[in-house]
Amino acid sequence: MTAPDPDGLLAEQLLRLTRRVHRIQKRHLERRELGVTPAQSRLLRTLAHYGSPPRMADLAERLEVVPRAVTTLVDGLEANGKVRRVPDPANRRVIRIELTDDGCAALRELHAARRAAAEEILAPLGGEQREALGELLDTLIDGRTAPPCRGASA
Repeated sequence: MTAPDPDGLLAEQLLRLTRRVHRIQKRHLERRELGVTPAQSRLLRTLAHYGSPPRMADLAERLEVVPRAVTTLVDGLEANGKVRRVPDPANRRVIRIELTDDGCAALRELHAARRAAAEEILAPLGGEQREALGELLDTLIDGRTAPPCRGASA
């Protein structure tokens, strides 16, 4: 009998953790009753990273979705008063999307919900484990190869 592929096991664990993170974040969002879906919260977070209101095409590119998907998200957020469409001062045919005051307040609540969800997920880990996990996650996020362990054979 062959041993299970360790990379296959890790991949499954990562997928399970990702699903758990999404479920917990969704629950924390629902508790705050913001009326914002996870996809809308991602758009709000993305908007906050721009120095000036972006075009919908810019948002679609940053979110890696088709422009029609952004239109649907913006429609919902605009109906709830979280964003507004504003004309581009240099080109009146271009529409830009900006956060409203209510959108900024929702964004603060979203950040708080994400922090609460992260704390719930990380609760079983001690300080050293969190530090080690952080280093491992940085390696995975950056896509760099982790340095080899001392004494490990090549």
